[in-house]
Amino acid sequence: MSAWPKLDYAADKGTVETLHLLLQLIGKLPVRLHPWINHGWHVALRLTPSGAVTRSLPAGARYFAVELDFLEGAIKVDCGNGFQSVLPVAGKTIAKVSRELGSLLADLGLPAPLHGAPNELPDPIPFAEDERPREWDADAARRLHEAFLCADRNFNLFRSLYLGKSSPSHLFWGSFDLAVTRFSGRGAPAHSGGVPNLPDSVTREAYSHEVISAGFWPGGGGFDEAAFYAYAYPTPAGLADQDVEPDAAFWKAELGEFILPYAAVREAADPDFEVQRFLNSTFVAAGGLLEWPQGLVIDPPPSVGRPPHSA
Repeated sequence: MSAWPKLDYAADKGTVETLHLLLQLIGKLPVRLHPWINHGWHVALRLTPSGAVTRSLPAGARYFAVELDFLEGAIKVDCGNGFQSVLPVAGKTIAKVSRELGSLLADLGLPAPLHGAPNELPDPIPFAEDERPREWDADAARRLHEAFLCADRNFNLFRSLYLGKSSPSHLFWGSFDLAVTRFSGRGAPAHSGGVPNLPDSVTREAYSHEVISAGFWPGGGGFDEAAFYAYAYPTPAGLADQDVEPDAAFWKAELGEFILPYAAVREAADPDFEVQRFLNSTFVAAGGLLEWPQGLVIDPPPSVGRPPHSA
């Protein structure tokens, strides 16, 4: 049996959408409490063995972090003094979770700027007003978390092979994708913006410099199944015509990205190897057309716990 779990976006869509909105809710905290870090990296969440967590957030002289636990169906608030408060979320509306989380944070003497509405979604409903019933399938949440962890493992390896500027492997709650991004060090043309319910200034800062980015998302947003993706900004002429690996990968013109269906990865004899083929071949294709600086990719991979080229 594959260590990569089976995903079925059509069957699990309700739970995927619930997870997405809950991550959007806790994602508002670093937006409003943490200093801006280049390309919006401060708002992205980090995967944990059980879910996804914010950065440490300042609260006067105190610090706290908020995690969505996929496995327990709960939001956990870690106050940094050994005290953790748990708020069950399974089966609740987003409005109810928003009210209860706001009250919980206030009772702990922590800031709770949870107002507003989701980003990067069409026709968003403010959190406080979203009383629509929400699905929660514990098995679907567990499988999606396992898939994110498999992708994270591969993205961390891919990141370790690049000596230039690279983002961490982190989860963007707006588009609900885990991503890792490499930079050439050169500036890029101003982005046109136009992302639904996201200020153009945010998009333009995110793409202020040349990038080759890869990621994983559970489905939706133009491709209704779980998949890996890769793209470059700016998109060089001829990128769509480049040969990339493995054979299951293809160019999705509507998205302007290469796509590798998750199902093809899971069914492969060596899923991790297939992901690395995809990440490396798409990077080589885009980097070659954009004439990125040479000598920044490490080969062979470094040992765990040892700097590259060390004795």
